[in-house]
Amino acid sequence: MVAHGVTIALGHLGRVLRDVAPVTVTLLVAATAGAVQPTDASRAPASSAAEIDLDRLVDQFNRDEDLLAQKLSTIGPSLDVVHRRMIARGRVYYRHVRAGLLPASGGFDALVDHAARVERARLALERDLAAEADLKRKRSELERKISRIRLERAPLDVQREAMTRARAALAEVDERHAAFARAFETSSRPGDYVAIYGADPGPRDGETAGAFVALKGRLPFPVAGRAEVHHVTRPHVGGPGIELAGARGTPVRSVAPGRVVFADRYDDYGLTALLDHGDHYYSLYANLDAVDVRMGETVAAGARLGTMGEGPKHGLLYFELRHGTEVIDPSAWLGL
Repeated sequence: MVAHGVTIALGHLGRVLRDVAPVTVTLLVAATAGAVQPTDASRAPASSAAEIDLDRLVDQFNRDEDLLAQKLSTIGPSLDVVHRRMIARGRVYYRHVRAGLLPASGGFDALVDHAARVERARLALERDLAAEADLKRKRSELERKISRIRLERAPLDVQREAMTRARAALAEVDERHAAFARAFETSSRPGDYVAIYGADPGPRDGETAGAFVALKGRLPFPVAGRAEVHHVTRPHVGGPGIELAGARGTPVRSVAPGRVVFADRYDDYGLTALLDHGDHYYSLYANLDAVDVRMGETVAAGARLGTMGEGPKHGLLYFELRHGTEVIDPSAWLGL
């Protein structure tokens, strides 16, 4: 009766799985696609519903497997008991059969009693054999059911792992957005910086940290050597920046002393370094091929920040200046 109930439950669960799994996959694709647009609130409820349905199905499979495993764990000891009992009764039956008609010497009654004992031993032995066969059959049936549950749960585990990865990717994107936004929330005074000059000839000896606004019209280009300069305005930025085209791998250098407040990959900017120069002035270096500085590090003017990344035809660096969160035209600052 219990096995029949388990079979019915498994059949019902299989039907639910067949009905829900395609919807779950569709919602998973929607949630994964939403990773590039984390602000799309319409995707969040669908993703949450899909995760809840998926977790419910997996939990049901786990509970069914645990129940079957518990039943399976009791069969082994029961088989041992039946096997030992069979050996004992088999020995008794063998002794009775071997005795043959010897009890006839004790009269008819003794012979009848002997025959009855032989028959009882035979019937008991047959019951033990039947019990052993039944236990083995139940064990095989439980093992098949557990294997079927694991087989049916496997695609759900894959889906849940994919959802976990998608959720982690969304969280990573959100954290990068938050880190980029936090970088503009505070700005230290210029005097808080101490320019660090290393053996690299890039940093300009003798230039100390001071008011960034005093450098207007005298900022150096962030790359040395020949570079093509193009004014561009990126969508949703609200102000102009410049693109400098040159050889990929060209060192990119800080235009002024500052502190690294962001050094990570950010949306379609690519690998990005953001420096805080004090008084809420920032310089942004995007589309880097590599970043050589860490967040929180204080750098000197001309310090190497990374290398120019790949562009449509040549190496490309995207450069912005910001005052607070407002993008300001860098032309006048660079003397263009």
